Amino acid sequence: MLFLGAGAAASMRAAEADGPQARLPDFVVQDSRVANDEPAGTLAMPVSALRYEPRVDVQARNFAEAQADVSIRGGVFEATGVRIGAAALSDPQTGHYFFELPIAPEMLGAPAVLTGLDNAAGGFNAGTGTVSYAWSPVRAGGRVGVATGANAYRRGSLYGAATRAVGERDVLGADFAVAQSRADGAVPFGDHDFSRANGRLQWRTAQAQTDAFVGYQRKFFGWPNLYTPFGFNETENLQTVLALVNHAWRDAQGNEFNAAAFYRRNKDDYEFNRAVPGASNPFQHTTWLRGVDLAGRVQLADAAVRYSVDASRDHLESTALTFGRFRDRTLAKAALVPELARPLGAGQLLTRAGATFDHSDRDGSAWSPLAGLDWRADGGRRVRFEYAETTQLPSYTALNSNPGAGLFRGNPDLGRARARNLELAAAAEWRGWSFEAAVFRRWDDGLVDWTFRRGVVARTANPVDTTTDGLEALAIHRSSRVDVTLGYAWLHKRSDYGAAPVDASFYALNFPEHRATAAVRWRIGGGLELRSDNEYRVQSPNVLRVTGGDRALLSSAGLYYLPPAWRGWEFSVLVDNLWNSGFQEVPAVPASPRQWALAAAFRW
Repeated sequence: MLFLGAGAAASMRAAEADGPQARLPDFVVQDSRVANDEPAGTLAMPVSALRYEPRVDVQARNFAEAQADVSIRGGVFEATGVRIGAAALSDPQTGHYFFELPIAPEMLGAPAVLTGLDNAAGGFNAGTGTVSYAWSPVRAGGRVGVATGANAYRRGSLYGAATRAVGERDVLGADFAVAQSRADGAVPFGDHDFSRANGRLQWRTAQAQTDAFVGYQRKFFGWPNLYTPFGFNETENLQTVLALVNHAWRDAQGNEFNAAAFYRRNKDDYEFNRAVPGASNPFQHTTWLRGVDLAGRVQLADAAVRYSVDASRDHLESTALTFGRFRDRTLAKAALVPELARPLGAGQLLTRAGATFDHSDRDGSAWSPLAGLDWRADGGRRVRFEYAETTQLPSYTALNSNPGAGLFRGNPDLGRARARNLELAAAAEWRGWSFEAAVFRRWDDGLVDWTFRRGVVARTANPVDTTTDGLEALAIHRSSRVDVTLGYAWLHKRSDYGAAPVDASFYALNFPEHRATAAVRWRIGGGLELRSDNEYRVQSPNVLRVTGGDRALLSSAGLYYLPPAWRGWEFSVLVDNLWNSGFQEVPAVPASPRQWALAAAFRW
């Protein structure tokens, strides 16, 4: 998908459904590539749809909705960006909180994963990839749901939406959602208490969609060895506020304009030892992030120009992150990508070449080139070859932690990391199946990793140079009875930490050498539907992973019943970690055992 296309696609699908039948261009529709979008142990969040996504590796603490490190193509979690519509969101303190998004999943479309040239042009301070969500069109109706399950788990949620036609072409919509989840935990001291509330106003026309959103989320959870491998019961207490306005417009000629402005505040109170709060050092942090994002496309006959501008201003207040050179900064990026489309053989060749410019008031500026050839023809045939570079600056936890003492040891001299990506990809369709495959090599220079050394009671931020070779393959089949998505990824890495003494890596070298996924939705009949997500992985060895092994079969399953005679009702049985695997997704962090839930919902 071309950068920022997801937000515009949602807008135009809304217009097609509710507005007059204006002639609109074709858009790429992002279908979910997972079967279960609802977890068995807590309330659904935007990250829930990524747990078994073939192109994304979610490394969870407790469960993904508690704390999720999201990695793309073997990159570290802080090299993954997030876009909601046009807005490029992040957390200035740490990438652990990038997916603290107080948004009900009903308000978003299925996530798109941007890599390579698309990430270089459409990401912001994201080295390897970006997860992009579109704002969904508001549809009149609603859903109320409850669930109960293992470990005193209980959950309740409510979503409601209303629309009103304004004139012949426009639609005014509003929706809101509230949800809460609690449980004693699948392991001792693994309890959680989550709540979320949000609301949205939306204006839709035949060519545009504008969304105004505000949301709040509070999360408390515990887990042994949550961030450190020293045997303590740790906790997180997070409070996130997000206010955002987004606008997307596109006409029948292919011209686009997307814009967003947002405010995000995240408060974090981390306890290393919940039995003695504040004993080691109070880890209390508050970050503020404000941003403006613009992007668009101007069609010029056979040529076009894509452009984007992103700017953000952050600020940190912290009891522990006080050793760096600064606690606020401005980041900005501009991208300009001319395109030229010409017939070639039975298809059309799109040539793209341009550059991006990254700037910070604290770390200077950098130019990055990008170029690609993309040939497409009927039958879903596609071949593309591209090269792109990105740069990225580290978070405050890496920059401002005490470099000589404490549990987390920073490095105020860390600078701008650069990633260079070269890839060849192809796609085709055959007998109801669609196939995609890509091979790539990525060079990361100065990537920030957190490392471990025997005898040192701490983790340390160190720069590392890595070379990553990879293969991705995807096969998708949709029919009236069965939906199947199959994925496979192979990764190989070489790393150089220079003179830094390193015995193990928590993140850069925590990757699957082989990973296969299978998502199946089987509509059995009579109102019954079976949904199954599965993953088999062979993880790169790590001395910190002392239990659970390096091979794992992970599965989630849901059996849903929609009684034909009870319109609107839905009953389900959900199971996460079906085989009760002990595999540690993050080295030294205990796995979350099997969890089950019984759920009921009513839709109107």
